[in-house]
Parts: sequence; C-alpha cells; structure tokens
Amino acid sequence: MPPDGVEKKLLVQHQPLILASASPRRRDLLHDLGLQFDIVQAAVEEEAVAGESPADFACRLAAEKARVVADEHLDSWVLAADTIVVRGDGIVLGKPGDGREACSMLRSLAGCRHEVMTAYSLVNRQQEVFITRIDRTGVVMTALTEEMISAYVATGEPMDKAGSYALQGIGGAFVAAVDGAHSTVIGLPLHRVLVDLLAMEIVRVGCHDE
Repeated sequence: MPPDGVEKKLLVQHQPLILASASPRRRDLLHDLGLQFDIVQAAVEEEAVAGESPADFACRLAAEKARVVADEHLDSWVLAADTIVVRGDGIVLGKPGDGREACSMLRSLAGCRHEVMTAYSLVNRQQEVFITRIDRTGVVMTALTEEMISAYVATGEPMDKAGSYALQGIGGAFVAAVDGAHSTVIGLPLHRVLVDLLAMEIVRVGCHDE
C-alpha cells in the first residue's frame, strides 16, 4: 500500500489531450480516469445527410468535430464524440428543442427498447492519426405516465440530452435494463477509448510510486 498523501494513479499521461466537447458528462468521465486535458468546443452542423444511416451520421459528426479542433492544435491529440438515440423504428432522437418535444420523445421511448450509439474520433494531425469508432448499447425504458413525464421534463434535466433523458441523473430511475456499456449511454465508451489511448501511448498504466 502507498504511504498516506501519495496519489495512486491508474494511468500516467504522456501526451497532451484536448476534449472537443463542452459536455460535462464526457468531461467527468475523463476526469474519473485521472486524465488532464483542455476543452475546446467544436462548432459543426449537426444535420444528417440524405440516406445516411444513424451509425454513419454519428461517426461523421465525431470525426468532423475532432478534425476541426485538430486543425488548430496540430501537436495535440483531440478526442471528440457524438451520441444519438435510435428508436426501435429507426428514428434518430437528438436533443429536444423545447419541453414539448422532450415530452414527445419520452412518450415514444416509454415501455420500449431503444439503442444508444456513441461514436468517438481520436485525431492527431502532426502524427497523421485519424481513428473513428462507434459503440452501441441497448436500453429498455420502463412505462411512464404523463404525470411522470411532465414532472421529469420540468426538472430541466432532459433539455440538453439526446433522447431527453440522462442515465446518470434522475432519468436513470426510468431505465429498466441496459445491454452494453453505461458510459456509452452517458456519452463516451470508456472501455474502447482507453484501448486507443494506450495503443497511441497517450497514456500508459501507472503505479503509485511513479
């Protein structure tokens, strides 16, 4: 056991990292790994192209966000992500525009299984590395009454969430089952991102006496 006052670290970071997202959920997930990173929000149009599949849409947005920021930070690694909710009928649900739309989304998800897809892109312009991957997690939401939906939307939590709910927040009480990684639903598939961070030697496994 390390002596008192000595920080224990799972990872030792060796290269600079930028998170191309203002999402507090993604920020917290990376902080939980002990990573140091700057935050630079990427401004891209989040509109699907005609005929584009949900998975291709999420991957394209993640890649565009990473490349936009990487173009201005050539010597840093840039990590970007995009999360979408896909109903059983294939309809993609983004962030609601207002409370009425949030209520409508929740009604369509209540009592049903849907899929959450999070694509992420890891880019380094100087090293000419461009990685984009996607992870999928199935989510079953419990049946919801109109009163429950209205009360939840009134909390404000759904307003900046794809599909109008937060697994890590109050909305977690409405989730009956999760088939896959919880972090994918929250906004970043850590189990896959970590593999790439290690492979690119952005981080390596550390120990307390380093």
